[in-house]
Parts: sequence; C-alpha cells; structure tokens
Amino acid sequence: MDIFSKMLAGGIIDKNDPELPQLWKIVSQTIALSSVLNRATNTNQIREQLSKIIGSSIDSSTIVFVPFHTNFGKHIRLGKNVFINHGCSFLDLGGIIIEDDVLIGPKVNIITENHPIDPANRKSLDLAKVVIKQNAWIGAGATVLPGVTIGQNSIVAAGAVVTKNVPDNTIVGGIPAQFIKNII
Repeated sequence: MDIFSKMLAGGIIDKNDPELPQLWKIVSQTIALSSVLNRATNTNQIREQLSKIIGSSIDSSTIVFVPFHTNFGKHIRLGKNVFINHGCSFLDLGGIIIEDDVLIGPKVNIITENHPIDPANRKSLDLAKVVIKQNAWIGAGATVLPGVTIGQNSIVAAGAVVTKNVPDNTIVGGIPAQFIKNII
C-alpha cells in the first residue's frame, strides 16, 4: 500500500515514513496552484483551477467562492450542486467526501488531520476521513473534525465544533456540537 492509500485508510502515518517526500511534493504543487485559484475572477475559472488541485473535474452545478484553502487537495471529492462559500479551509490528507446538494457556509473548516498525543510521536499524522452526506448544511464558521460524518439533510449551526457523527435529519450546534432537534 503506498502512502496515499495509507492516508485514505486512516490512522497513523509515521513521521519517518520513507514515502513522506511524495506527500510534501504534492503539498508544494497545491500551494502554487492555490495562488492561481484564489486570483480567479469567476466561478468557471474557480472550478477549472480547483479541478486541477483535486485532480478531477468539478461538475458545472457546483459553485465554490474564493478564497478557498487546502493543503493537499487530491483527497477532496465534491458532488453535484454543492455550494462552498468564501474563506473555507479543507485539510484533506485523510479524505473529504462532500455529496450532492451540500451547502457550506463561509469560513468553514473541514479537518481530517490530527497528531498523536505522545510528544515523542507528535509530528506523525493521525488521519481520519470526513464525509458530508447529501443535502447537509454546514453553517458559517463551523469546524468539522477528523473522522466525522454529517448525516443526510442535517444542519450544523454556525460556529459549531463537530467532534462526533451527526445522524441524518438532525440539527447540532455548540462547542462541542450537541443535538438541538430533529428535522421533520
């Protein structure tokens, strides 16, 4: 299994993994491409540049506003009819899947990366995928932490920090995010 497969499988990537230079090479490319992305002047240019970063074509129904930040990009998957507002940051080494019809408010952080608690191993990576299911809405300034799945039709309130899975048809909010109510 190569380092990219290990990253998507989740868990610890040792700080001394001999394949880490391959990861940092893509990070450097993403930094360069992000500069072009964040100077784009229309949604078509944004889709074109972000498609280069993530390595797959973004559907014409999906709209992303800049600035948009990612450290890697290759592990982001965007569905159709997705809307991502200004100032979002996606740290995607562990994988981010955003299904169709998702709304993401401004300044949302989606993070798939953590580090071990042990100080001797802290520079290693601890990765876990984030999945945002169809028709979910992530409010402004929310943060979704590694390993979390946001259920179908669910809402994450503005400013929430989501540390656990959110069931389908549920509204959560707060720090850490807690159940507020069911939808329907």
